[in-house]
Amino acid sequence: MTTPFGSYELTRFPADPRDRLRAWDAADEYLLHHLAAGTGERGPVDLAGAGQITVLGDRWGALTTALAAHHPTQITDSALSRSATEANLDRAGIGTSKATVTLLTTQDAPPARIDVLLVRVPKSLALLEDQLYRVAPHVHAGTVVVGAGMVKEIHTSTLRLFEQILGPTKTSLAEKKARLIFCTPDPALVGERAVPPSPAPWPLTYTVDKDGGSGAGLTVVNHAGIFCADRLDIGTRFFLQNIPTNTDGARVVDLGCGNGVVGTAVAVADEDAEVVFTDESYQAVASARATYEANVRPGRRTAEFHVGDGVAMLAPGSVDLVLCNPPFHSHQATSDATALRMFAQSRKVLRPGGELWVVANRHMGYHTHLRRLFGNDEVVASEPKFVVLRAVKRENRPRPM
Repeated sequence: MTTPFGSYELTRFPADPRDRLRAWDAADEYLLHHLAAGTGERGPVDLAGAGQITVLGDRWGALTTALAAHHPTQITDSALSRSATEANLDRAGIGTSKATVTLLTTQDAPPARIDVLLVRVPKSLALLEDQLYRVAPHVHAGTVVVGAGMVKEIHTSTLRLFEQILGPTKTSLAEKKARLIFCTPDPALVGERAVPPSPAPWPLTYTVDKDGGSGAGLTVVNHAGIFCADRLDIGTRFFLQNIPTNTDGARVVDLGCGNGVVGTAVAVADEDAEVVFTDESYQAVASARATYEANVRPGRRTAEFHVGDGVAMLAPGSVDLVLCNPPFHSHQATSDATALRMFAQSRKVLRPGGELWVVANRHMGYHTHLRRLFGNDEVVASEPKFVVLRAVKRENRPRPM
């Protein structure tokens, strides 16, 4: 990526030679060129003397890396984005010491005072709303606020959130299908006077209805940004109608757990099960923990909660059952790379005889990948849109190249 601040070799995380998606896009380039031009909506932007710079929602660390000389703070919901940022900073010879950049998650408190706020518009409008409310008390009337996104990511509802939470908002002309958002903080809305709505919209809680299979009656807690936040999505519903719940004290992983309803259903059905929740989203794992705690009886065996790259943090051969509803998008791009990585990781951590259960849209064709990886696959249940697949790790089968 070539910018006015320098040229950088950037990659996504985890690095995959088959993945041709870049670690930056035209919105990142547009924002960096705007900042380098030194012409903010209310006068020049002198980054050298700008004070505290916060980068919210940086996809893969492109903005944080380019602006590292100005000691920015990055706030992200993605552990993979955070790992990509660390790798890209290291590749640029910058590192992540306190003297360079600060890396925070969406579950951390924002910097006490924010002088420049740069926002990469997320796919989830709810996550944007939540994060703008979180940073509003730390913004002041003189804060420079600039958002960035591709044209297809910025809607009237996006601009309305900036306007309602921070202050008057307008957009730039489009360049290379990217657009900038300029917001002037309103002293009546930001700083110590910032007041979140009452009741606060997040987290949101609902109860699974009687058609929710093994999840029926469970209380589900969703922090902002979780897919299908106000109800059980149809894929998860179909999965809950078909997953095994008599796990006989097994070690069970809810992989890509989201709000954790699948793993919680197992924990409630089998109090001896050792349940592990993993997701790359900090918001998701916070939701899974809250869902679990809202449903299990006091004194039940404690579950594990991990934010990171799939099940890479678990020991090989340490798991009996993996339950997975894999994503097929990486931000706005459709991709099966994440799902295939999840399947390969699952095979590694499963014990011989252990099982991977997957729910997916039928058109994804995951059965061919499972058969190549595990040497077998079985259709457990199917309906016009979704299919539940099962693969068993066979003992001493060599892993395919």
